[in-house]
Amino acid sequence: MIQNEEIHDEIGDNHIGSCAKNPVRDDAFAITDDEKIEKIKKDVESILLTLGMDLTDDSMKGTPNRVAKMFVKEIFGGLNPAKKPKASTFDNNYKYGEMLVEKNITLYSTCEHHLLPIIGRAHVAYISNGTVIGLSKMNRIVEYYSKRPQVQERLTMQIVQELQNALGTQDVACVIDAKHLCVNSRGISDIESSTVTSEFGGKFKEPQARREFLDYIKLETKF
Repeated sequence: MIQNEEIHDEIGDNHIGSCAKNPVRDDAFAITDDEKIEKIKKDVESILLTLGMDLTDDSMKGTPNRVAKMFVKEIFGGLNPAKKPKASTFDNNYKYGEMLVEKNITLYSTCEHHLLPIIGRAHVAYISNGTVIGLSKMNRIVEYYSKRPQVQERLTMQIVQELQNALGTQDVACVIDAKHLCVNSRGISDIESSTVTSEFGGKFKEPQARREFLDYIKLETKF
């Protein structure tokens, strides 16, 4: 058992993903959001009491409930498929056939190894094959897949795959540049480093299209 714990700690400390899909159980939605909030509230209360916090203090009284609501309704809301944004697409009537890039999409996610924030920017592009998508939907897709315990590599792939399905084309790309607080604020505590991941589909696998996309975004992200 100790050996397994050591292996699991090593995987988490080195931020290695072990599953291409979010590891969600089949019964994840067998209870309602309100029921989840009540259960998590008690768990958070237990953690805080174990740490020695005084939950009778006015500042702390509402913390278990606030954290539980935040987990279910906000930072992990993307686990619920009912909250998946509808990817409204339209015919490309104006025949725009060049690359469309939506860059510097603000990204807030949570590292699944330590439940600490991932903060950064996503840069997304596609080349229409007859269908276009609303710009805000690209932001919402990034947000939806971000709002769950994640590893950055998986998140990058999920954004591309969702847009490929919505647009009916493989010609989609995504680059994410993000800071992981599990690296920046604990462990090695390197406050300057960030992580860059990319996923290129279809024409973006070709050097010319990939270079054009990377020239557009230039990765001059500021946090």
